[in-house]
Amino acid sequence: MFSLPRTATAPFCPSEVQGSIRIDAHAAWWQRLRRFAGPGLLVAVGYMDPGNWATDIEAGSRFGYGLLWVVALSSVVAIVLQLMAARLGLVTGMDLAQASRERYGPAGRLLQWLSAELSIIACDVAEVLGCALAFKLLFGVPLAWGVGLTAFDTLIVLGMKGKGFRQIEAVVLGLIATIALCFAIQVFMVGPDWQAVARGLLPSSPGADLHQAVVLGLGIVGATIMPHNLYLHSSIVQTRRVEGGQHGLRDTLALCRVDTVLSLLLAMLVNGAILVLAGSAFHVAGQPVVDDIEQAYRLITPLAGGAAALLFGLALLASGQSSTLTGTVAGQVIMDGFLQVKIPCYQRRLITRGLALLPALLGVLLLGEGAVGRMLVWSQVVLSLQLPLAMWPLLRITASRQQMGEFALSPAMQLLGWLMFLLICGANLLLLVAL
Repeated sequence: MFSLPRTATAPFCPSEVQGSIRIDAHAAWWQRLRRFAGPGLLVAVGYMDPGNWATDIEAGSRFGYGLLWVVALSSVVAIVLQLMAARLGLVTGMDLAQASRERYGPAGRLLQWLSAELSIIACDVAEVLGCALAFKLLFGVPLAWGVGLTAFDTLIVLGMKGKGFRQIEAVVLGLIATIALCFAIQVFMVGPDWQAVARGLLPSSPGADLHQAVVLGLGIVGATIMPHNLYLHSSIVQTRRVEGGQHGLRDTLALCRVDTVLSLLLAMLVNGAILVLAGSAFHVAGQPVVDDIEQAYRLITPLAGGAAALLFGLALLASGQSSTLTGTVAGQVIMDGFLQVKIPCYQRRLITRGLALLPALLGVLLLGEGAVGRMLVWSQVVLSLQLPLAMWPLLRITASRQQMGEFALSPAMQLLGWLMFLLICGANLLLLVAL
């Protein structure tokens, strides 16, 4: 008989898989890197969710390649923050939630826990809407029914009960490969002006509509850097353990840097490809401004053919499904770290998805199917507003020699971190004023 798990199990419970992937310090460098690779991919998949699509598509259709530099800059900031989170986990042996619980009192813990949970739900709302929209575009399923169908992804979580952590990483790698391949083919089909694309990587004036450019630029920043990914990364890097060498921790940190940078550069290329596709297919072609994913799907068919539209829908489905695994792990990390509570993985998934289904379904029923774009943007606004509450403890803890020892952030890195903190807070303020 099939029985539901009663306790938190691998691979979704961090404590069950900590140190489970062992790396021989004497192996060749490329073998160690191949063995270590994975945590960066789980983080990267959150940087190419449907929320990113909404901002990238409108930015490309409205300004061509003019805001491509914002995508690149946001990705660099994300890389720096994720490296800090991974360093915290590897050096202290605690994830960001556990370290925050140890550092702050009951009120601080409660505030950070609620903020982290809200960021996971906001991200899951975007995933629900993305999957539902993909079901509609590919199979003609009404949007409200598509929202309901996303609840069944809990079966994937149940199916992976007791598996190794590498199995999660393999599934995520497949999703990322699907998204990247679909967009690579679509960009090839529309044939962008690569010299113009290269110029878009340099900061420049967007033209007359400066206000809208600022709004979209801040939306890209908010959609790129996700707070719950900081908690997630600080935990899942602890699945790796370098053994047999004199400098095990330093070796592990070096491998982590390569894994993180390469994975997030891939996410940056995907986000850049979405913007380039929209810029080439809509802006350069003289089409009206496209501010909705479904509208982009409808318009791309006559411009680039039915194959491009099919690839667009498949990539959206893969993107919308991406949080099933990473959102479950992040939820367990946050709940265990702040509350010291562990529940079966399928229950964690049902709680998160249930809380995301309600606003998504109400939005579709009350505002209409045409409101998906606005709901996606608002989900990213919520994520952006939560980010400083995750950055504050991260910067404070990684700068502490008492907790980090010789691996504490240098004064230059601390300054960079606080400048990014101020940048994000200022961007949030401008975004709220613009909305």
